[in-house]
Amino acid sequence: MKCPFCPSQDNKVIDSRLSNQGAVIRRRRECLGCERRFTTYERVEEILPMVVKKDGRREAFDRQKIVAGLELACRKRPVSSEQIEAIVDGIERRLQEMGEKEIPTTFVGESVMRELSRLDEVAYVRFASVYRSFKDVGEFMSELKELIHERKGKQK
Repeated sequence: MKCPFCPSQDNKVIDSRLSNQGAVIRRRRECLGCERRFTTYERVEEILPMVVKKDGRREAFDRQKIVAGLELACRKRPVSSEQIEAIVDGIERRLQEMGEKEIPTTFVGESVMRELSRLDEVAYVRFASVYRSFKDVGEFMSELKELIHERKGKQK
């Protein structure tokens, strides 16, 4: 494994621990070249479906794109990286259980929004504003009214 700090590929594992209920192995490594330490994560590579974009293009499912979108939506919100990872893990698990070869991006986007609405309403609105590409303030306000209506229904 290449060191992220120098070009050396020689390193040693200092510590290994199970993470995410045993689904991931976290390894602490030390570079034998520069002696700096870094962390790697090892997970089983699972076959995930191709994602069909709105314009018909197909691309491989990319976990990091979802993580990046969630991190952006949750910036400066009380949402931990563990909660973000749990959302992405759940979406990946659902995709695998479906057993489909292709899945529309709308399924992924709606899944993320559903999870965010339960976790943090501000992050949900941030994500929805980008995902749904609101044309004007009226569409945005309509989404907010729907969120408020759902929230009032849960409080009763």
